[in-house]
Amino acid sequence: MSAPLLELYYYYSCPFCQIVLEVVKELNLQVELKDILANREDLNRLVRDTGRRTVPCLYIDGKPMFESRDIVKWLRDNKQNLKTKN
Repeated sequence: MSAPLLELYYYYSCPFCQIVLEVVKELNLQVELKDILANREDLNRLVRDTGRRTVPCLYIDGKPMFESRDIVKWLRDNKQNLKTKN
């Protein structure tokens, strides 16, 4: 099984995003970060795909997952199958 592509839609000052970012850092995971306040295209994709501006949102192979607790649990539960930074 190949590792899924992970994209995290977030903005820096969001406390729930910070929780997820800390776990990504702790687990040393390779996650493409998409700051919706810094990049209009990232915001537009999030709204187009989900109808929401809610962050954090973790895309797992193109499928969005919301809620920081759910995201953290999924990352921890699937760590062995995820790409890490070198």
